[in-house]
Amino acid sequence: MIEAQHLTVRLAKLFDMPACAKILNDWIDATDWMPRMHPHKDVERHYGEDVFPNRTVYFAENQDREAAGFLALSDSGYITAFYIAQKFRNAGLGSRLLGVAKAIYPQELKLWTFVANRNAQRFYQREGFHEELRTAGDNEEGLADILYVWLPQKGGTAA
Repeated sequence: MIEAQHLTVRLAKLFDMPACAKILNDWIDATDWMPRMHPHKDVERHYGEDVFPNRTVYFAENQDREAAGFLALSDSGYITAFYIAQKFRNAGLGSRLLGVAKAIYPQELKLWTFVANRNAQRFYQREGFHEELRTAGDNEEGLADILYVWLPQKGGTAA
């Protein structure tokens, strides 16, 4: 297993966006309940033209510069994209990337996840997020989703 401490986490560059799009596209392709809304090339274009200039993206890679995962943050403390490549899952990278986000937004973080994504729900709950709201599918995919919120523990630290 690859451990998170052997991965580099840094601010993403524009040239990282195809790798971010590939991680997302691979996840969509491997997830039977997730509809494909856009072709692979459109997702890649979206990451280069919309996500990169409008979000703060943290990118994780191994020593061979293989993309491991990424997290995109809006200016208001929303995690708008958060994906780990299959090969790098369950090694602590998700917690490490969330730690970066918690340090940047120590008062509050928010994110949406799909109701069908049970693994993500368990992970976010372990990381201290709580469910704030559910919708029947107020998203492009038309899938039921959950708004999760993280607030630091009173008297505790953000990360």
